[in-house]
Amino acid sequence: MIIYLHGFDSTSPGNHEKVLQLQFIDPDVRFVNYSTLHPKHDMQHLLKEVQKLVDESKDDKPLICGVGLGGYWSERIGFLCGIKQVIFNPNLYPERNMEGRIDRPEEYADISTKCVTSFREKNAGNCLCILSTQDEILDNQHTSDVLSDHYRIIWDEKESHKFKKISAHLQTIKTFKDAQ
Repeated sequence: MIIYLHGFDSTSPGNHEKVLQLQFIDPDVRFVNYSTLHPKHDMQHLLKEVQKLVDESKDDKPLICGVGLGGYWSERIGFLCGIKQVIFNPNLYPERNMEGRIDRPEEYADISTKCVTSFREKNAGNCLCILSTQDEILDNQHTSDVLSDHYRIIWDEKESHKFKKISAHLQTIKTFKDAQ
């Protein structure tokens, strides 16, 4: 089973395309929708929904993945639920770069102080990060600098922030999902 979390734009047709592409790895792809506007509520909702899916699944190696804001949540929720994560162009600081687009950006800062201390060290090896050199929204070199001590980083030379085509990375994702 693969759980897919959309980015800030939950209605983008690219979400459906990514779900279809992920079905080449595993036919059981679950799309989990969340508001994007209320971070504390989103975290509570995502934890509940993802844990329910993991508990109900017969897959002993479920995976969660997301793009942008979905990458932010996939890393945290996947860690808290004990499953592997694949994050595409994750938005590491939504409290800084989403001001004016969400109701309470300061809640993201509060969430990060309430998360397990040094969670990335404890999560090392359980997350694969795919970054675009053509990301027009985020500074992915900074993202790489923050995450590379803990996670494998793969650079993509073609895709933009929304990462419309993940197909070039499907085999790598499948290998990562299936590995012990």
